[in-house]
Amino acid sequence: MTLFIAQLVSAVILIALVMLQERSSGLSGVFGGGMQDSSYQTRRGLERGIFWATIVMAVVFAVLAALRLLA
Repeated sequence: MTLFIAQLVSAVILIALVMLQERSSGLSGVFGGGMQDSSYQTRRGLERGIFWATIVMAVVFAVLAALRLLA
């Protein structure tokens, strides 16, 4: 039961972190549109922190899911 709660909390946090990430081109960027500014942008400050926190939470979620499968 504890793993279930931990996975549920990590899932909610992961969803929130993904939703907080900035999407400048929106859905049109997926299909090749929205190429007004094609220069490379580095992540700085809070944007970088959210990016790395998303990666960490994705790993935590995956590990918890694997542990629930084995338990």
